[in-house]
Parts: sequence; C-alpha cells; structure tokens
Amino acid sequence: MNRLLPVTGHQGSSPGGVSPLLGIYLNDHLAAATAGAGRARHMVRSYRGSALAAALEPLAADLAEDRAALLDIMRRLGIPVRQYKVYAGRAAERAGRFKANGRLVRRSPLTPLVEVEALRLGVEGKVAAWRALRELADGGEERLDADLLDGLLERARRQRDALEELRRRQVVTAFREQ
Repeated sequence: MNRLLPVTGHQGSSPGGVSPLLGIYLNDHLAAATAGAGRARHMVRSYRGSALAAALEPLAADLAEDRAALLDIMRRLGIPVRQYKVYAGRAAERAGRFKANGRLVRRSPLTPLVEVEALRLGVEGKVAAWRALRELADGGEERLDADLLDGLLERARRQRDALEELRRRQVVTAFREQ
C-alpha cells in the first residue's frame, strides 16, 4: 500500500497521496533543519581555529546533508516545501544569535554551551522524525526507503552522542571561574 491514510478529523490528502498532516509535520522539521544547519555553520565560523569549531565542522556538513535528505524525501512523497516555514527557520536561527548572555561587547563562555545544547535538542527532534518516517515505511509507504532511513537514524544517533560530548566539555569551560 503506497498511500498514507488521512488522520481522523482530516479529510482528503495532498496531491502526493499522503496525509496533509504529514506535509505539515515534515515542513516543520524542514524549518528546524534549516535553523540547525544554519546555527552549526555559524558556530564553525564564529569559533574558527578552536577545538569546538574543528569538532563542529563535520557535524555542520552532516546537518546540511540531512536537510537535503529531508527535502528529497518530501519530493518523493509529493509534499510541497512551504517556503514561509523555511524562512521562519532561518529567521529563528538569526534571532537566536542576539540572546542575552551576560556580556555586552564580547561573547560569553555560556554562549557555546547554549548553542551546543540547542543543536543537541534539534538532533533529538530529527531522530524522532526519522523514526516516524521509518514507521511509515514499515507500514507500507513504498516511496520511503527503509535502508536510507536506517542510515539517517544511525547518523543522527552519532550526532547526538558527539554533541553530548561537546556539551559536557562546554559545561566545564562555561562554569570555570572567569
């Protein structure tokens, strides 16, 4: 069966034969992926020459690849990209750069910790999305590649573990007496 059933309370389906709610769900994840990939790229630039930047550089590339994989999955499912959500993801990432950090002129040691934690939370959300799609593949959605989703899930788990290690290091750095 290659058609996802509409969720109770929603009639009809999108042109690709999937529940309109799946389109909303994946576009929300696309907005988050846009924000996460942008934040990781920004962090690599901001911390250039540091151990943190070196650790984040391959992760930033992975996050961009994951975003591209999500776009490809959406195309295969016939789900249109809602550009306003992509723009919202970009805007949220940029707005997050202006949060109060206890310092007026220079970066606070707290900033990289909060940024790494934000990336880690984003990866947790991505794990949930890949799992949801994997469950749909198991349920008969033939346009979803189970092996691809398994690979994306495994990569997201590695990202989560790497970010947790970076988070632990940043805790020590952030709360060391200045």
